[in-house]
Amino acid sequence: MKLGYCSITWGGVVGHPQGVTSVKDLFYLTHGSMRDAVQDIASVGYQGVEMFDGNLVEYADKPEELKEILGTAGVELTSVYTGANFIYADILPDEMHRIHRAAELAASFGAERLVVGGGARRAAGTTDQDYQRLGEALDSVTDIAESFGLSASYHPHLSTIVESPEELDRLMPLTRIGFCPDTAHLAAGGADPAAVIRKYADRIQHVHLKDFQKDPFNFLPLGQGELDFPDIIAAIKESGYDSWLMVELDNYDGDPREAAALSKKYLEKLL
Repeated sequence: MKLGYCSITWGGVVGHPQGVTSVKDLFYLTHGSMRDAVQDIASVGYQGVEMFDGNLVEYADKPEELKEILGTAGVELTSVYTGANFIYADILPDEMHRIHRAAELAASFGAERLVVGGGARRAAGTTDQDYQRLGEALDSVTDIAESFGLSASYHPHLSTIVESPEELDRLMPLTRIGFCPDTAHLAAGGADPAAVIRKYADRIQHVHLKDFQKDPFNFLPLGQGELDFPDIIAAIKESGYDSWLMVELDNYDGDPREAAALSKKYLEKLL
């Protein structure tokens, strides 16, 4: 297995401001320096990086700059994260336009994977049709990804209609997209991450590793929270998945490089 790290720790996540008035431009974005993030990630020994779609958009007109950042550091762009509401018919074409752009950029910078979150929660409550629409949209995302030579995987996420294990079970039969377990989001949604990985072993296309503390709620570097990573890693190995393990940390009260190094040291012991 190869180890990578997500750039989100260098600035957190926001939506592109143009997306407020134009859904097709509502890319995810971290405000930190991608040069700093890639250099830090490489310096502690990770081989790959995952970025948000919006950060790739920033390099769309200057692609050689990002390629130089990655090449100088000796790090691969392994994956790109994107997402959408997916349940509102009127805006779905514009959301798919954005995901098409994300996949196009991901492929142009050498990524192999498109990671997708989403499925909006309505103010009036979630309906059965919402899961049907989400499943159909994720099949379209898979088609888009595959047209650029990418694999696509769905990432359950807090604040979407796929938080809990029961909600994941509702979705998975409705779509052919791969599965990206995020250990902390699964735990925060009430699941045993290792059990979910074992249940959907044949669907795993990508993995996010993140630790979690329930009270007070916090995402943490690996080994500093409550999750049973020896069992999680065992479940991943049992599944036959033998590829990128992407460490992720949404935010950190300190130097992001330090957090990346803490997780790397813990993983090395575990593996």
